[in-house]
Amino acid sequence: MKSHRLGGLVRLFLKLGFIGFGGPAAVIAMMEDEIVVRRRWLTREHYLDLVGATNLIPGPNSTEVAMHVGYERAGFRGLITAGSCFIMPAALMTGTLGWLYATYGTLPEVTPFLFGIKPAVIAIILGALWRLGKAAFKSVSLVPVAAGVLAALAMGVTPIAALLAGGILGLVWLRLYAKRASPTNLFGLLMPAWVWQASSQEVPLWKLGLFFLKVGSVLYGSGYVLVAFLEGDLVQNYQWLSQQQLLDAVAIGQVTPGPVLTTATFIGVLLGGAPGGALATLAIFLPSFVFVAILNPIIPKLRQSVVMGAFLDAINVSAVALMLFVTIRLGAGVLTGWQAWLVFGLAALAVFRYRISAAWLVAGSCALGLGLSLL
Repeated sequence: MKSHRLGGLVRLFLKLGFIGFGGPAAVIAMMEDEIVVRRRWLTREHYLDLVGATNLIPGPNSTEVAMHVGYERAGFRGLITAGSCFIMPAALMTGTLGWLYATYGTLPEVTPFLFGIKPAVIAIILGALWRLGKAAFKSVSLVPVAAGVLAALAMGVTPIAALLAGGILGLVWLRLYAKRASPTNLFGLLMPAWVWQASSQEVPLWKLGLFFLKVGSVLYGSGYVLVAFLEGDLVQNYQWLSQQQLLDAVAIGQVTPGPVLTTATFIGVLLGGAPGGALATLAIFLPSFVFVAILNPIIPKLRQSVVMGAFLDAINVSAVALMLFVTIRLGAGVLTGWQAWLVFGLAALAVFRYRISAAWLVAGSCALGLGLSLL
C-alpha cells in the first residue's frame, strides 16, 4: 500500500516540477487542484493548515507544502520522495542553463513561450484562491484579519511579519471579541535574450555548501525576498558574483518551473561546476526537509487546541490574503496588453467553468502565447 502511495507521489510531483511556473502562489494553487480537488488526498481545511504552517518556518513555501503532502501520504519516505521529485526537474533545468551560461555566454530565448504562461498562471491562482478562501473564511470574524494583512502588505510590511501579526492579533481578536460562528462562504469578494560572461572566481566547495545551508536555514518569504537576501553576501561581502550575475541567476530561477530557490543550482554551477551545483541544491533545500519532518506531526495537535486552532484559522486567512496580494501585484505586471488579457480570459474560463487541469492549461497557454507573440 505504501509503495503504491510512493508511486503516486513520484508521478504527481515530477509532473508539478515540470509545469510549476509562476512562483510559490501559483504552484500552491496547482497543488491544491491536484491534491484536494482531483485526488482528494487531503481535505481543503487540512491543506490550508499545511500551507499556513509553511509560512511559519524558513524555506521555500511550495516545496515545503509538497514535503508535507508526502509525509501525510507515506511518512518520512513520502516526505523525501515528494520533495526530491518536485525539486529535481527545476534543478536539472537551471543546472543545464548554468552550464550553457558559463560555457557559451548565452542562453536560449524563452520569452515567447512565457508570453502565454504568465496570464494563465494568474487564472490558476485565482481559481485556487476562490476554493481555499471558501474554506479559510469560516466566519465573518475572520474578514478583519485578512483585511489587516492586506493593508499591512500594501504599506510595505514584509510577508513573514504580516503573517505573524495576522496570526497573533487574529488569535486575540477571535478569542476576545469574535463568536465562533458556523462556516459561511464569505470569499466571494474579492525575456529578452541573455548575453553575459560567467564568473571565473574559484570558490571552495565547503564554503559554497555552508553558505547555501545558511540561506536555507534562515530564508523566510521564499523566492520573493531571495534577491535582497543573497545580494548582501554574494555580491557585497564575498564578491563571488557581480550584481548583474546575481540578477541573471534569479531570473533563471523564475523562468524555469518549480521552486525559485533552484537559483542556487545555477549559482553553484557558475562557481563550482557540476559538483557546486549539486552541493548548492542539496544545501539550500536540506533544512526544509528537517523543518517539515519536525513540524508535520505537530499540526494535528495544534488544530485540536482551541487556542492554537484559532491561531491556525488566523494564519490561514492571512496566507490567503498574502496569496491574493501577490496575485494582484503579479497581475498588474502581466496583464498589460490585449493578448495577455485574451489568454487570461480563456484560462479563467477553463479554470472556473471547465476545471481543466493545470498541466493542460500550461501547455495550451504556452502554445497560444507563442502564436500571439508572433503577431
